[in-house]
Amino acid sequence: MSERRVALVTGASRGIGEATALAFASAGYDVAIAATNESALQAVASKIRQAGAKAAVFAGDLADLKFAQRFATESAQMLGEPNVLVNNAAWRELVSMREISLESWEKTLRICLTAPAFLARWVAQRMEPLRRGVIINVSSIMSSNAFGLAPAYIAAKGAMDALTYDLAALYGPSSIRVLAINPGAIDTSLSSEMAQKDDEGADVRKFSEQMISLGRWGSSEEIARTIVWLSSDDASYINGTTIVADGGWSHQLYPLSIKNKMRPGQFPR
Repeated sequence: MSERRVALVTGASRGIGEATALAFASAGYDVAIAATNESALQAVASKIRQAGAKAAVFAGDLADLKFAQRFATESAQMLGEPNVLVNNAAWRELVSMREISLESWEKTLRICLTAPAFLARWVAQRMEPLRRGVIINVSSIMSSNAFGLAPAYIAAKGAMDALTYDLAALYGPSSIRVLAINPGAIDTSLSSEMAQKDDEGADVRKFSEQMISLGRWGSSEEIARTIVWLSSDDASYINGTTIVADGGWSHQLYPLSIKNKMRPGQFPR
């Protein structure tokens, strides 16, 4: 079996997941990737192999915990024991609590919370005998910033942050670090399509850029590089916490347009 490091990444067919899988491949990891879209996964796997790494493709729905367990088990058989698990897969519907169906609520929690929790359990079982490993949960600044139109997603991300703390307390004595990264507005193909689709989407993008002190959305690659760094020995004492990567949005009180009205010239961009 290969002695190369191994990373497992869910939701890896596009966006942050794809960028993370490729960043791990560039950093010398073999990578197991999971998502529902097999053709998109195969395209990502081809890029991983072009980077000189091995790739293992698992197409399926993480709402099915049997598939999730197979991903944890068979990826180790194919590539070797895991060094890193990145719980990135997510699903949400933009509806209020007044509108959301029980089916939508349960699907969101199943994919965004239950699957990551049990994947962490199954992967940690393989890490513990080796007394090393990193589990990174991709959460969101929405875990603590609500807007009334994604109740199940916001509840799941808030719970994911709390789960991260609990898993760090459980697995830390086995030298397994557990962290969450909370991205803000990230310029993925999906988010860009939404922003360009109608006036409402354009308004959301314009407002968010006014609220982000850096004045722009982040890229998937920026989040991916942070995840790979958090997985490295350079971050060996970072554990049981959330890392916010939002360009400064979370602690911004007023949008740029209002601040410039209050004190013209003090916030040039």
